[in-house]
Parts: sequence; C-alpha cells; structure tokens
Amino acid sequence: MKITTIGIDLAKNVFQVHGVDEHGRAAFNKPLKREQMVAFFVNLPPCLVGMEACGSAHHWARKLQAMGHTVRLMAPQFVKPYVKTNKSDAADAQAICEAVTRPSMRFVPIKNVEQQGVLALHRVRQGFVKARTAQANQIRGLLAEFGLIVPQGIGHISERVPELIEDACNELPGAFRRLVQRLLEHLKELDRQVQELEAQIVAWHRQSDLSRKLELIPGIGPITACALVASLGDAKSFKDGRQVAAWLGLVPRQHSSGGKQHLLGISKRGDTYLRTLLIHGARSVIYHAQNKAADNPQCCWINSVVQRRNKNVAAAALANKNARIVWALLAHERSYEPGYVREPA
Repeated sequence: MKITTIGIDLAKNVFQVHGVDEHGRAAFNKPLKREQMVAFFVNLPPCLVGMEACGSAHHWARKLQAMGHTVRLMAPQFVKPYVKTNKSDAADAQAICEAVTRPSMRFVPIKNVEQQGVLALHRVRQGFVKARTAQANQIRGLLAEFGLIVPQGIGHISERVPELIEDACNELPGAFRRLVQRLLEHLKELDRQVQELEAQIVAWHRQSDLSRKLELIPGIGPITACALVASLGDAKSFKDGRQVAAWLGLVPRQHSSGGKQHLLGISKRGDTYLRTLLIHGARSVIYHAQNKAADNPQCCWINSVVQRRNKNVAAAALANKNARIVWALLAHERSYEPGYVREPA
C-alpha cells in the first residue's frame, strides 16, 4: 500500500495524522506525539501533505519539505466545509486530507525563517503601538476626572501633562501626581521600544532589494514595503494582482443572485495589518495630492475619485491599486515607473 496524501491536524503536543493511498482509501488515522513526527515522516515515501495555516504550520512545512514531501498550507475556513461529522481531531485530519486534493483549493505560501523573523518584528511593534495608545488614553482619562482636559494626540501628552502635574494651582493630590508621573515614564518606555523596533525594520528594509524597490511607490514606506515583501514571499504564487488585492481584503464583497450583480464594501478579509498599512499610506497620498500640480496623472486620478465619491473610497481604491502594482513589480521583476502605461496586446 502506497501512501499518497496525508492530512495533519496540528497541535501543541499531540498531532492527528490521516493518510490515504492512491485509490483514496483511508490507510491510517492516528495520533502522534511531537517527538514521533520526524521519525514517522522520514520513513514515508514522498507524498502530498496538507495542513491548516495556523501556529507552527510554517515550521513543520519547512521541516517536511526538507524530507522530500510536498507540503500545502490552507486557510482553516476553507477546510471547515470538508468536516463530515462533529468536530474532533480525527475528523479534522480527514477533512484536511480531502481538502488538500481539491483542484480549486487556495493555498498559503510557505514562509522561510527570515520572513517569519521580520514579521515577528512587525507584530511586536504593533503590540507596543497599541499599548502606547492605550497608556496615553488612560492618562488623558484620569486627568479628565479632575477637570483637566488634554487634546487628542500622543504629542500633547508629553507636552502638557508634565506642566499640569507640576502646577500647584490645581487640586491634584500628591499621590495622584506621583501616579501620573509613573504613567508618563511607562509611556516614554513604550515609545522607546517602538522606535527601536522601527529602526530594526528599517535596517532590514535597506538590506533588501525588493523592499527598496517597493518603497518608490507613492503611499508605501519602509515599514509597509518590508511587511509586504515578508508576507507575500514568492509573488508568482498569486495568479495576478487582483488576487493579491482580494487576499488583502481590498476588493468589494459580492452578494449576487439571479444574474443581478450586487457589489458591497471591501471584504476586509486576509491580513488586517497589511491592509491597514496600505490604506493609511493611501490617505497620506490623498492629503498631499490636493496641492500637487494638475499635470500629475496620479494626482488627477485621485482627486477625481475624491470629488466623485469621498476620501475613504479613494483611499481603498488607491490601496487596491498599490497592491496590484506591488504584485506586478515582484512577479515580473520590474522597477516602479510613475507614468507607466501597459501596452496593448
């Protein structure tokens, strides 16, 4: 009996493995401990292995590929319809094994160690940014309870709060002044962590030719370019630029039936972090496009969209356009040309 396809339900310590032969008949469905995984797959002939794109999936994909197996990662929501019965590890492994053989299945690109390391910098920086914003809001809220209003913006916290806690005219208790001073020190520490991580990201960006190539696109800076290169991996794994935009959730949701097309807002699927970076970059371009010369084709297009719709729609449209440009540059190994017009076939 030759095993051709295997589905693995990943876990922390115990993995469920389901295998089928060349005729599609189930050969085994058994649990394996973490220390048994390597010995089990080393003794198997090369076969197709399917896994859900979850925690440690890229690690095991690289390890199994080194053993000669063909590994495919799938989004969990695409595997769920193939679960035939109640949820269990055995049923999930069987569903993964069946889903990986479907010709229309969409697969997740496997990331290497360097890509995962760079993305870890982005995730940790994102967490520090959220914590910094939460700390600033807490300081502003505590002062508001005593009738001291600080305008929005982290810059106003560092400028005005020290003056408020040193002002003897207000009725702040001494313990409260010391508490706010401690919160200010914590805010400065969070800001320092964010700046250090940004410096590491920019350093990696300067060493990457692909990342520096994407930086030339209006609305994409070093952080966005670095995140895109690390997340996309091999751009040729996507069919076209629209598939990348759909992967990022920048295309309209569709609710069509009976031959009637009904398009809604953007789907907001995929990576929220990348989509946020692209849309924030697009907002910056829209802000500066209002004062640019009228002979700039991109500024004319942006301003026309803003006039016909609104700035939010224009930001989503420009983010969608930039996502397609990113795929074209990476897949075709080209450099960004501001006035590029595609030649007719």
